[in-house]
Amino acid sequence: MEKIDFRKLSPEAQFEIKKASIKMIKSGKSQTFVSEFFNVTRKSVYTWLKQFDKKGVKGLRHLTRGRSLGEKRKMTLEQEKQIQRLIIDKCPEQLKLPFALWTRKAVQELIEQQFTMLLPIRTIGEYLKRWGFTPQKPLRRAYEQRPQAVKEWLDKNYPTIHKRAKKEGAEIYWGDETGLSSEDNRGRGYAQKGNPPVRYSTGARFSTSMVSAIANQGQLRFMVYKGALKIDTFLTFLRRLVKDVKRKIFLIVDNLRVHHAKKVQKWVKENYDKIELFFMPAYTPERNPDEYLNQDVKVSLRNKRAPKNQTELTANLRGYMKSLQKRKIKVKSFFQHNLVKYAA
Repeated sequence: MEKIDFRKLSPEAQFEIKKASIKMIKSGKSQTFVSEFFNVTRKSVYTWLKQFDKKGVKGLRHLTRGRSLGEKRKMTLEQEKQIQRLIIDKCPEQLKLPFALWTRKAVQELIEQQFTMLLPIRTIGEYLKRWGFTPQKPLRRAYEQRPQAVKEWLDKNYPTIHKRAKKEGAEIYWGDETGLSSEDNRGRGYAQKGNPPVRYSTGARFSTSMVSAIANQGQLRFMVYKGALKIDTFLTFLRRLVKDVKRKIFLIVDNLRVHHAKKVQKWVKENYDKIELFFMPAYTPERNPDEYLNQDVKVSLRNKRAPKNQTELTANLRGYMKSLQKRKIKVKSFFQHNLVKYAA
């Protein structure tokens, strides 16, 4: 009969068979009998007996092969933790390194800077993988953004707006504008290596624009228009937004000049019972849930056939937005990004 390959058994199964074997030997059974009973080699039984005589039952436990955790690594555990903290809390520029983002090369130079230790690029990649760091597309963040203003918005300003809305029975909407162009032909498609796919599009240039507003319960309002956002265009959207409204609207927008226009402020003041405008900190689009709707729209329309003219581009945009209005769960998902969960 073929003998058992112990390497294919779980450590716990191995341990149980070893204990049973020793028990049988101690009760008077021969090693030959035990090896035949458990269908293992006599040499294995002999080895187990020696392990038991030397260390008792503990000696029968499975020993993990290979290096122990951390053995042969160049950096100590404390050094690894220090590098991880620096990568999380700082950008390369703050540490006087000539990089915009943390790449393997940047981390390599960081380790050399901190510990005068030059590690191979491949080793840096292994460290990053072990720490749970992966290459990711960066979020855009303006130099002009003021962290203190953002903190005040998150800790004080928005909670105050939310509290007021709840007290007054108002509905909070987040507004933003975006544009689509015939020249925006980005996107990806599968093809053979070295033979990239071809996306056909018109050589003509045309574009369309949209202003939208979303609420965290899945409500979506939008308006498509041509060109840049003007005061009268924004006022038209506001009038549509409050038309037949049953609850007052608190509309949160960015600091675009049009939003602050005197004509807009005058109209909002005259319609105070229907709407109020609130302004986010400057240069913080990543904190506006409607920004994630804009990203979704662009990605979705890129996957369609390239429009041949402005009419088709506008129709594609309007058609997608109308379908999105019926998908409240999808709209609510725009509030689930880590940076805007505070508004969910």
